[in-house]
Amino acid sequence: MNSSVLLRLMVMLVQLWPCSPSTQSSSTPNTVQSYTAVQRVKRGWLGEPFFATEEQISPNPVYIGQLKSDLDKQNGNLQYILTGEGAGSFFVINEYNGKIYVTQKLDREKKPFYALRAEAINRSTRLPVEPQLEFIIKVRDINDNEPQFSDGPYVATVPEMSPEGTSVTQVTATDADDPSYGNSARLLYSLIQGQPYFSVEPKTGVIRMASQMDRETKDQYLVIIQAKDMVGQPGALSATATVTINLSDVNDNPPKFQQRLYYMSVSEEAPVGTTVGRVFAEDSDTGDNAAMDYSIEADSSDAFSIITNNETQEGIILLKRRVDYESKRRYSIEVKAVNRYIDERFLKEGPFEDTTIVKINVEDVDEPPVFTSESYVMEILEGAESGSLVGVVTARDPDVDDSPIRYSIVHSRLLKRLFSINEHNGAIITTEPLDREIASWHNITVTATETRNPEKISEANVYVQVLDVNDNAPEFPKDYETFVCENAVSGQLIQSISAVDQDDSAEGHHFNFSLAQKDSNSSHFTVKDNQDNTAGIFTGKSGFSRQEQFFFYLPILIQDNGTPPLTSTNTLTVTVCDCDTEVNTFYCRYAAFMYSLGLSTEALVAVLACILIFLVFFLAIVTIRQQQKKKPPFSEKMEEIRENIVSYDDEGGGEEDTEAFDISALRTRTVVRMHRPRKKVASEIQSLYRQSLQVGPDSAIFRQFISEKLEEANTDPSVPPYDSLQTYAFEGTGSLAGSLSSLGSTTSDMDQSYDYLADWGPHFKQLAGMYSSHRTVGD
Repeated sequence: MNSSVLLRLMVMLVQLWPCSPSTQSSSTPNTVQSYTAVQRVKRGWLGEPFFATEEQISPNPVYIGQLKSDLDKQNGNLQYILTGEGAGSFFVINEYNGKIYVTQKLDREKKPFYALRAEAINRSTRLPVEPQLEFIIKVRDINDNEPQFSDGPYVATVPEMSPEGTSVTQVTATDADDPSYGNSARLLYSLIQGQPYFSVEPKTGVIRMASQMDRETKDQYLVIIQAKDMVGQPGALSATATVTINLSDVNDNPPKFQQRLYYMSVSEEAPVGTTVGRVFAEDSDTGDNAAMDYSIEADSSDAFSIITNNETQEGIILLKRRVDYESKRRYSIEVKAVNRYIDERFLKEGPFEDTTIVKINVEDVDEPPVFTSESYVMEILEGAESGSLVGVVTARDPDVDDSPIRYSIVHSRLLKRLFSINEHNGAIITTEPLDREIASWHNITVTATETRNPEKISEANVYVQVLDVNDNAPEFPKDYETFVCENAVSGQLIQSISAVDQDDSAEGHHFNFSLAQKDSNSSHFTVKDNQDNTAGIFTGKSGFSRQEQFFFYLPILIQDNGTPPLTSTNTLTVTVCDCDTEVNTFYCRYAAFMYSLGLSTEALVAVLACILIFLVFFLAIVTIRQQQKKKPPFSEKMEEIRENIVSYDDEGGGEEDTEAFDISALRTRTVVRMHRPRKKVASEIQSLYRQSLQVGPDSAIFRQFISEKLEEANTDPSVPPYDSLQTYAFEGTGSLAGSLSSLGSTTSDMDQSYDYLADWGPHFKQLAGMYSSHRTVGD
């Protein structure tokens, strides 16, 4: 085929489209379409433009173009075959003439183009007469998609009173049509609803404030935005979106009291802190912008205070101090409310505060009497005669009617005996003389009662101080034990003395000591006043004799410095002791005790020996009875008793006796009586008697000890008589010697040697002479 034939077969094309898979794209399917068939120039093929509209598709196939080989003689020998995308479904070809038809609607948003192949074959030989032709059918876009607001519905917030032009939010719509072909996808925004408060930029969809708006007038607006394609030209498709715009609050409103005058009342009995009333200043703002603080102006009364309730924004007026109807019946205070947070942008609008007046009336109540003082301190001299005036308490009725008052004392037994009060005038008097040395202070509770209303009672404390009077003479602080040796020399100090006085001296006590005049012993002893509330007793001569006089009684005069001064006579007993170089206190006490009993040493030892012999006999009887008993009286029931009775033999011996009692006996259920061989009675008594000499020969103690121990041995009810016996020997405390008793001898005094008494010094020389083996027959 020459070039002239090829030129003749050229087809005028409406649009060229490259047959490349990379150029394919897809989009959202939609409605009416128009089509263009495109072919590439190829040798031996003849093509023509393909056009179609959506209306032509239904109900019959729509012709869009024809393919024809230059070898086609139109005799039916050639057959045209169409393959590729959509062949047989969307596109069909007439196999005799090569005409192509569309059988279904095409959607550019689903598939923008189709790649097809065409063949021409000989029907007889079934061989192709032309090479295979590849071509593309492009789907041309039409405006068949409306704009879409994919992010709606929209909600935006902007502060109230924002200036004009303030950006609120932006809305955006999309269009599925082809933005590169025509104006189908070019959108234009407009405001359907929202004028004159808002505006919208046509190309961007930005919504802006068109004027200042007050949230307190309206806090929410509904704006409708429309988006049109084809730049809003006639026939354009459109969509709308709703935008809810809320105005947020700013502090542009001051607080305002709804009342310019408040009336309140409070009882005069109300305690401090009582809520008197509430005030409220209204603020059109919300949240922190409406928060406020209340205060009372400084020139108002100081009887009230105010606090803010942060939840209700109320001002709570409280009673700051007690009020009194009789003193002031009405108060007027000025209350101010001020915004807590202030926006400086709106200060030019005026101060963000407001004031109001609160008038408070005090309600009268029947109050109890009121004492002129909460407590009284009174004084009275001790010893004042009965009926003496102590002091006066005064109370009054604070009410207007001024009811009479009746006074009384809340009596205890002591106060009722000592004091009384005049119920009409409150005078407190004594009912008997008071003694400061017994009680220096008295606490009296006085009540005041209204006669017209006995339920109204008040109390006051009265403290009565009893003033001291010098009514107690000085005296010795203790009983002195004074001793003087027989060989004492003149001027020797034998005792230092002092004095005490129960009175209270404001200047301090000062005592004078002297020996009573015309005393028979004044030549034997003298008293020296040390001028420091002490004095010394000195011997007035040399040498004293116990045989001549064992005791001296010195009357000591003691005078205080009171007004008037008082004097007392105190007797000092001086005991004469037999000593060499110093006074042996123990020996002197022992000798004095013997002398007071009127007994000699030998007589006292004999008495003790008789007592110990009696105890020995009693002990022997008890021991024999214990041995004769074969079975304890409780043996039959011993196994039935859960708390066992444990019997043991104990014959004393003090802390040195470690064999008296075995504690293991208490740890077994079976009672086992262990008999131990006794020591010889004589040696035991001798040991006990030596130990007893460790107790001193105080006469009262000695007599009491002997009687108590005998009574305990005979009448002890705590144990059966066969169970235990304790024996004691007592010769007083402080003895450095062992027993001197002759009871330890079972036959005669010759069985016991007392030669060691000669080594004990001069204090025991008489006893050594009595019991020593070297004594003479005359002794």
